[in-house]
Amino acid sequence: MKLQRKNRLRALSLGAVAVSGALALTACGSDDTGGGGDGGTQAAPAGNIKCDDAKGQLLADGSSAQKNAIDAWVKAFTAECSGVQINYKGGGSGAGVTAFNQGQVAFAGSDSALKPEEVTASKKTCSGGQGIDLPMVGGPIAVGYKLSGVDDLVLNAETLAKIFDSKITKWNDPAIQKLNPDAKLPSTKIQAFHRSDESGTTDNFTKYLKAQAPDVWGKYEGGKAWEAKGGQSASGSSGVAQQVTQTEGAIGYFELSYAKDPIQKVKLDTGADAPVEASVDGATKAIADAKVVGTGKDLALELNYATKAAGAYPITLVTYEIVCDKGNKADTLPATKAFLTYIASEDGQKALADIDYAPIPEEIIAKVRTTISGLS
Repeated sequence: MKLQRKNRLRALSLGAVAVSGALALTACGSDDTGGGGDGGTQAAPAGNIKCDDAKGQLLADGSSAQKNAIDAWVKAFTAECSGVQINYKGGGSGAGVTAFNQGQVAFAGSDSALKPEEVTASKKTCSGGQGIDLPMVGGPIAVGYKLSGVDDLVLNAETLAKIFDSKITKWNDPAIQKLNPDAKLPSTKIQAFHRSDESGTTDNFTKYLKAQAPDVWGKYEGGKAWEAKGGQSASGSSGVAQQVTQTEGAIGYFELSYAKDPIQKVKLDTGADAPVEASVDGATKAIADAKVVGTGKDLALELNYATKAAGAYPITLVTYEIVCDKGNKADTLPATKAFLTYIASEDGQKALADIDYAPIPEEIIAKVRTTISGLS
């Protein structure tokens, strides 16, 4: 498996990604780390990336969940378009939106669509226009745990909500045992870890809890900041995963790429015929069920966190690239359009599969491509 993954990553760094049929979704990747690929220096074959009049430096900031994807895309794009330098900071969704609305970056990444007040603020930066959301990257948020002797754990939204709300505190709680009748659950204390920083990962995880366990989680407003009392916190998905890795009885949430040994992945009882685990196919089915709810050129999506579709994994996020529909800076517009055109292309989206990210379904990404072509 390690050899296969290395080969896939090398294929991405070389940019030799074949286009075949409709885009399949894969699991969402890193939330904090940078650097996609295997460190190779070659990029996509000539002709797959069109530089047009792109030149100069692009500054961007935002979602750390898409950092690995952006890094891999930048590597391929700048290898072909040597006159462009792209610096994506990945300081978090909130930081990215703030930087965009202050005119400090050409585009931003966010795990949540712009709020009405953020759209209003963007009009000061987008001369004659406003900020819009372009869905570009997606994938599941895994719920991972470490519990010796238990490697096939099923939970539902209600038990998860009670665990993260400090209402269920022992692993052998009757509610957990009922979902896992054949498991030998210990009386180990549950150590629930959540994000200490504002995060789109938290926003999407708690949206799932609100949608499927309203009686438990409905008292919370939701959003990027963690609201429930109790539990323990860590910075970034890397921090949460690290704590789960080294803490017996721990449970936490993070992008799929962080669910590595010794972390086990929870299977979700969604009401479908069989429990579902965070996976490529599960993300495919969940994002395909999303609806475009943005108006005008905005393509914000509404995910169905309460889906009971067979095999659909409901704890899924989508990361948006935020740009001006009109009024982009003249000196950065050509490079911005060229880069966004590449990452929304079939080659750019297909490349995501090799680093555990989720391409956007063809029906939606086709609208993204049309919108990018009209940016001014």
